Amino acid sequence: MPRADSSGHLIGTWLKMLSSLAWLLCVETVLRGLGSRRPSLPWQRLSSGRRPAQHAQPSALRPLLIMEDPAEVATEDLASLRMVPTGPSGGSSGDEVQRAAVRSWVCWEGAGPQEAEASGRGGAALPPGMSQQASGTPPGQMGAYPTDLTLQLLAVRRKSRLPDPDLQQALRHRLRLLENDSWEVARALGELSARLLSIHSDRDRIVVTFKTFEEIWKFSTYHALGFTHHCLENLLVEQAFWLLSLDEDKETAIQVHVDEEALRLIHESLLIQEGPFFVLCADHHVRATTVPWGAERGPQPLRRASGGPQGEATPAVDFSAPHLSTSSKELAAVATPETLIPFHQWALRAPWDPFDDSTDARPGTPDIQLMAVGLASAVADYQGSGPEELTFQSSDLIEILGAQVPGLPWFLGRHMTSGQVGFVQRSLVSVQGHASELENVIFLNEEERSFFSKEGCFSEEDARQLLRRTSGADIYMVYSLDRREEADVELQEGKDMPLPGLHSEPREILQKVKNVLEQCKPCHGYPEEPVSWGLHAVSSGASSPGAEESSFCLAAEDGWADSQALHSLVLLLDAPEYKACFRGLYDLSPLGLSTMFCGFADEDELAGRLAQARGVAKRASLPVALARLCFVLGRLCVRKLKLSQARVYFEEGLGALRGHFGDLFLVVALYANLATIHLKQKNREKCGQVVPKACALLLGTPGQVCSTEGEAELLRLALRRVIGGRSPQAEARACFLLAKHHVRLKQPEEALPFLERLLLLHRALGSPHALWPADCYLLLAHVYSRKCLPHLALSCIRVSSLQTRGSLASSLRSVDLVLRNAPQPHRSPSQVAPYLRQALASLAPGTGQALRGPLCASLAQLHSHHGQHRMAIYFMMQAVEASAEAGGRLVVDYLVVLAWLHMLYGQSLVALDILESVLDAAVASVDQEGVIANMMAIALKRTGRTRQAAEGYYRALRVARDLGQLQNQAVVHANFGALCSQASASGLAQHYLLEAVKLFSTLPSRECGRDFTQVLLQLGQLYTLRALTQQAKCYYQWAFLVAVETDHLESQLHAVQQLCHFYSTVKPNEAQCVIYHELQLSLARRVADKVLEGQLLETISQLYLSLGTERAYRSALDYTKRSLGIFIDLQRKDKEAYAWLQAGKIYYILQQNELVDMYIQVAQNAALYTGDPNLGLGLFEAAGDIFFNGTWERKKAVSFYRDRALPLAVTTGNQEAELRLCNKLVALLEELETPQEGLEFGHMALALSITLGDRLNERVAYHRLASLHHRLGHGELAEHFYLKALSLCNSPLEFDEETLYYVKVYLVLGDIIFYDLKDPFDAAGYYQLALAAAVDLGNKEAQMKIYTRLATIYHNFLLDREKSLFFYQKARTFASELNIRRVNLAPQRCWGRAAWLVPGHPS
Repeated sequence: MPRADSSGHLIGTWLKMLSSLAWLLCVETVLRGLGSRRPSLPWQRLSSGRRPAQHAQPSALRPLLIMEDPAEVATEDLASLRMVPTGPSGGSSGDEVQRAAVRSWVCWEGAGPQEAEASGRGGAALPPGMSQQASGTPPGQMGAYPTDLTLQLLAVRRKSRLPDPDLQQALRHRLRLLENDSWEVARALGELSARLLSIHSDRDRIVVTFKTFEEIWKFSTYHALGFTHHCLENLLVEQAFWLLSLDEDKETAIQVHVDEEALRLIHESLLIQEGPFFVLCADHHVRATTVPWGAERGPQPLRRASGGPQGEATPAVDFSAPHLSTSSKELAAVATPETLIPFHQWALRAPWDPFDDSTDARPGTPDIQLMAVGLASAVADYQGSGPEELTFQSSDLIEILGAQVPGLPWFLGRHMTSGQVGFVQRSLVSVQGHASELENVIFLNEEERSFFSKEGCFSEEDARQLLRRTSGADIYMVYSLDRREEADVELQEGKDMPLPGLHSEPREILQKVKNVLEQCKPCHGYPEEPVSWGLHAVSSGASSPGAEESSFCLAAEDGWADSQALHSLVLLLDAPEYKACFRGLYDLSPLGLSTMFCGFADEDELAGRLAQARGVAKRASLPVALARLCFVLGRLCVRKLKLSQARVYFEEGLGALRGHFGDLFLVVALYANLATIHLKQKNREKCGQVVPKACALLLGTPGQVCSTEGEAELLRLALRRVIGGRSPQAEARACFLLAKHHVRLKQPEEALPFLERLLLLHRALGSPHALWPADCYLLLAHVYSRKCLPHLALSCIRVSSLQTRGSLASSLRSVDLVLRNAPQPHRSPSQVAPYLRQALASLAPGTGQALRGPLCASLAQLHSHHGQHRMAIYFMMQAVEASAEAGGRLVVDYLVVLAWLHMLYGQSLVALDILESVLDAAVASVDQEGVIANMMAIALKRTGRTRQAAEGYYRALRVARDLGQLQNQAVVHANFGALCSQASASGLAQHYLLEAVKLFSTLPSRECGRDFTQVLLQLGQLYTLRALTQQAKCYYQWAFLVAVETDHLESQLHAVQQLCHFYSTVKPNEAQCVIYHELQLSLARRVADKVLEGQLLETISQLYLSLGTERAYRSALDYTKRSLGIFIDLQRKDKEAYAWLQAGKIYYILQQNELVDMYIQVAQNAALYTGDPNLGLGLFEAAGDIFFNGTWERKKAVSFYRDRALPLAVTTGNQEAELRLCNKLVALLEELETPQEGLEFGHMALALSITLGDRLNERVAYHRLASLHHRLGHGELAEHFYLKALSLCNSPLEFDEETLYYVKVYLVLGDIIFYDLKDPFDAAGYYQLALAAAVDLGNKEAQMKIYTRLATIYHNFLLDREKSLFFYQKARTFASELNIRRVNLAPQRCWGRAAWLVPGHPS
């Protein structure tokens, strides 16, 4: 013994020394971190700004130190202030221990491999949000926790998991579009409880972060269930993706991969920030802690919980370190904890736990515990402490009633020898059989197994309404409007490719139609009988036992005053066994009260009568009746919050039974309600006696019917016990019961975490062929839909369809849920296509054939709505053939739609043949004949037979009038108007369109808004053609208002486009044009048309640029930059290049010269990136135009024209561009006073003009060459080229401008001959020719100038005084008319060029 004491003393001293050394090292590390803290980078500051604020840790939650001296307390406070160190942490030999300490004992149920490699490898990528320094920090310290999580998106084949390059490229393109406009991604990720940080389209990545434990818990759950894959898949793929019907080997999908280690570390860091969290220690006990492991602080066992008031947060726990005499096993328990998964963290956060485990010192088991069923053998003798407990001897066999739940101390058993039923302690028996299948312990009977299918039942009436909506039944009764865009359809789908199962030969199609009509003829004239679709066999599920029996009912007039009659009523309640009629008695709700106890004024009267009956049962010694009456009285007291009185009734009821378990549901109800009251009153002693047994009954009893609000609290306590017992089977059972409880109480939101956890456990442990998960997923989707989480709902539906081959009812329910959660309610979502095909495939041969027609028609309408008319024809033909046997009206409706689809596909002749075959068969009703006549008229119009079309419209109009169908009358009038407009009868067209407008205006806009908008637009176009602009504007605006009222985006877009065209070309108005273009831009954003959005931004920029103010230039620059971002996202390099150039042009106008060259250079780079010389040519020329048309730095245009654009024009052989560039260079070089350089380009322009045969450009080239030679002093060459230019003018002259040209050129020629060539005689001739043109033009100023020149020449050089005086008088006359006082006969301005005119110059 002394030796043992000395050993213990040495161990204690050694531990104390190690503890002191560890704390000294901790203080040194903290001080070093505070002293060497480096400035954070911008992205680090951004990440840290997103983290929740760190609050001071309450002193009650701080771990107590072994030595409480001031220095240690100060060190602890300093460490608590630095929960997330920014500097690197020093490594030590304990790093591996700390890394092992943070591993979770339950794996994260992730789908797909980890994304990143371990950060310890050289050159490996670190987790997002973790720096290189942080990566070297042990995970047990806060510096190693990442703040961001990367979602890696991969496009794969669903079956083989191999990459799909085409889908990956489309995915990257979609990500690029969303990179700068990420609100949609942020909203979808918000439903996944993640916060978007950034999108990296070049690497197919999305970076997210989390701020709370609840966010990381929900996200990890959604990812484990596969929702992240399908949520982003719904967001990133095009609508046409869902319409593809590929083979299983070719089916593609998007997978989202995350770094599971980073996800776990983020979870742990958030747990540390939010306070106490739970870990599993090496001794397999769950304990709580508040700090990361590695600081020599031990966790506190979970059983050491405080008795704080109910409803508060997790209480403060005394987290003391191990005592000095702690055993090695306890030290190991403290050394290697494992953080529990998020769901367990949430489930264990109970405000108050009545279980007292302080006496339970047994070590936990390392194995996963299974629920026990069947038989068990006693391992010890036991004498029951009450009648409800079973007495047995060692080795006795005991039958487990229901199931024995690990983690709960009791279960219900039957002694195989005596037949006695009672509670048995789990520790006193050894079970002989365990449940291997998860489904067998989740559902203990068939009623529970059918719970999810009954919750999601889909009736035949629901199916009929759904398929009527999806199959487009409105076209069967309503006339079709002849739309311009449908008439001008371009057949982009290859007609040479035959339809699957339907040859492209019209004769074969017509033959099939005629065969169907032959089958319909015998059925015509007989009334149609509704055909059962066979949904009841799929959706009803197993009925509850005794559900059809009459329920128990007590009325106020049942003779309560008569003791004999009252005794007979009590006898009915004394049935020893359970009866189905008692079900409502135990599940007492307000509705159940009125059903079972009718005729009572209020509950007080009912309680009095029941108390009277209780007295009778007590006196008559009827224990079961007494127990049932006490239970009802107790429930009534609970409703009035009389808990103590209710407790007395429940205890009396249990006492009356005296261990009788004949009515097991009654026992469960009594125990559950009594335990609930004890919990509310916080009676720990009573709770320790009743609550464990109540939990055992709730989890182990199949099909229990008690449903009280307090039952949820009991089930949560049981859930905590089974989590501590490490039994996934029992956890699944508890989650199912909790979900079932909340769903029955109409609290589906409260059931969400339990449904999600149940599905997770099934994915890990359940059978892959189980059918109930599909219905459970649909129930979960319904709850998400109620919570306005459409992306999660759609993902849940998709996961459900991929679990197993769904039934017909589940497929139709999936379609209904998709329609409710469609992202764009105004459009038919293509996401319903897989579920419609699934429903079609679930139809077995010979059953449910009545559904095949509506399902195929729904698929046809869906493909048609998305422009895939070829596939729509295929499915509609299947619908026709499937409905041939039933015959009747439906076949004719389908044939009409088939003809309409052929018209949309551009096959109007085939449509005419189909409709004529229907009429010849005489199987159509009167209203169907009207629809057929209208459709045939549209087809005749499109084939150019105007007269027959008019006759068809008249027949359709007569049928609509006879039947009083106003909407159909309006449509026929509109079609008449379109026909007259095509025939150039604008007056008749106006008349019929106005009649249609009058009829439409009397109808509800919601029913016919789209057609009404189209008619108003047609009328506006007609008035525009007739130059009635005011009326046209009114009808365009009316159309827009109707489209807004009906909330139809496409109609709004068409109306606004017409208004933009009106204010830009018909009646130009810059302000209105800008307003409507911006409105069109907002609509383009709503319909997610990025191409149209980019075009509109470009147009609006030009509109603002034309306003000519600095503010308008700034707005134009803003719109240009926005369009630039879209063109970059769309990878339209040509548009991108011109957008860069447009921005440079605006900066040039704003005189921000330092940015002009930069933007032009980027534009050039974008153009050169494409390798398209034509794009480069246009861009270089446009860049030169910026300076050419400007007012400064015009010399820069020369380099763009001469050195860049012109060589490309020569290389590409674009002679028009080459000519244009040469003309610009000649004009520019002439203005820049470098005429010698311009001569080369002038001669090139002349040669090109002659080659192209362009007389106008040839004349311009001659004129410019003449002007250049004139500037260079080459008078004779200038005269030659001017005369060549004049020779190319039109004769006779047609316009005044041409005459003015003659005046100017001849005047210049006269100046050249007179001043440069010194020939006054020839100069006088040119002046007289100019005078003749000026007289013809009537230009007095030009005549005065020419008369002055002629007077000078004849006076000074030709010496003709008479002519000189004549010309001088003429000049004076025009001068007086022009108010010019003096006429100078010797113009001094020309003497510089003609020195021989200067007085005194030597001849």
